[in-house]
Amino acid sequence: MLNVILVPIYTGVMQPGSYGQVVVIFAYFAIFNVFLAYGMETAFFRFYKELDNRKKVVSTSLLSILGSTALFLLIGFIFKNSLSHILEISIEYIGYVFWILALDALVIIPFAWLRANERPMRYAIIKLINVILNLGLNSFFLILLPNLVSEESTGILASMYRENFEISYILISNLVSSAVTLLLMLRVYLRRPYIFDTDIWKRMIAYAMPVMVAGIAFTVNEVLDKILLEKILPVEIASDEVGKYGACIKLAVFMTLFATAFRMGIEPFFFSHSDTKNPQKAYAQITNYFVVLGSIILLAVVVFSDVLKIMFVRDSAYWEAMPVVPLILLASFFLGIYHNLSVWYKVTDRTKFGAYISMIGAVLTIIINIVFIPYFGYMASAVATLLAYGSMMMLSFYFGRMYYPIPYNFRKIIFYLGVSVLFSTLSFYIFDRNLYVGVPLLILFLGLVYKLEFENLKKLFLNR
Repeated sequence: MLNVILVPIYTGVMQPGSYGQVVVIFAYFAIFNVFLAYGMETAFFRFYKELDNRKKVVSTSLLSILGSTALFLLIGFIFKNSLSHILEISIEYIGYVFWILALDALVIIPFAWLRANERPMRYAIIKLINVILNLGLNSFFLILLPNLVSEESTGILASMYRENFEISYILISNLVSSAVTLLLMLRVYLRRPYIFDTDIWKRMIAYAMPVMVAGIAFTVNEVLDKILLEKILPVEIASDEVGKYGACIKLAVFMTLFATAFRMGIEPFFFSHSDTKNPQKAYAQITNYFVVLGSIILLAVVVFSDVLKIMFVRDSAYWEAMPVVPLILLASFFLGIYHNLSVWYKVTDRTKFGAYISMIGAVLTIIINIVFIPYFGYMASAVATLLAYGSMMMLSFYFGRMYYPIPYNFRKIIFYLGVSVLFSTLSFYIFDRNLYVGVPLLILFLGLVYKLEFENLKKLFLNR
């Protein structure tokens, strides 16, 4: 959600070209984050449930991440000039990038530990502190500081202010909030005796490597389109187009937020219930509820997309890319369904299938972007994302039926998904986002959900 809250700030002080540079830098953040995590978070959940090894799993994971992060920083700063040239990130920003990546890597296992021990309140509080601090610093540097400092001003504020320094201010804000987050999570590092169990580490790495490959492929699907747009489109328009596309697709964060929160809560549940009697029934019910809620979010965001763009992307120079919003929303929905379907290969230790499926999605993303960006620009990127995640969803379902059958209610899933997509298409593309058409369609859909799901939800909450 922070991404959406920051969009009006960034687009209010930067033109699409400058914001496009920020979008590309954050795309590289996402790619390197996967390498620095190298699947250890998922491996942590998998091995942490082995009660006899819990302390060793925690300390081995922490030491592994500490060592790899230190190695990354060492290599990064030795070759920073070469990396700056290869990544096309200005040398003045590259140091910030390295430190932010390192700090974020060091909190991966501590946050996983909170999730595995079912401490959502502490997890939420620390995450919120990170968000509030990041938002506050961005607001101060980009909005308040320029207004407080005049050309004649002297003192601390004047020494902090520089013109055309917006990108550095954004990175500094991220750096400080990441550092504070690590400080708040230091208890996990300081409270335990350290034991590096080589045997456990080898088993975790063997489990984690396919997860890392899947993560890399997933990140390619998620962010490579911005990098390819920057490199393939003509130089004179590339940054502008990336900025417009990057700003408008942020409206899909409502679906991403829901899917991510759902996944973070449900992933530990998948592992903890894998040995119970008939866990497949619970997995099927979870996916059904996800599809119901996701279908509502998809239609609601599409219907109110023109309202949301005024709230979050205030500069009309960015609105040209609004047609990508329904496509990215649906792609994010498909990705969320895929994560729910992926339970089969995680609980059966067939993580290599996750790597294969994500790699197929990544190949689709790369091919479609490279072939069609010269002709259709960012619309090709949006379609590529949709097809990639749709393919991953179908492949996971296909292989899941072979290795770990789960009794999904396909009629219900297809019904909700189909009606939501149909109403979204009518509202956005046929009736041009007319609220007098979109709102009744949304109300009708909510009525259908109420009629069909009321008894199930009533039983669910009464049983609790």
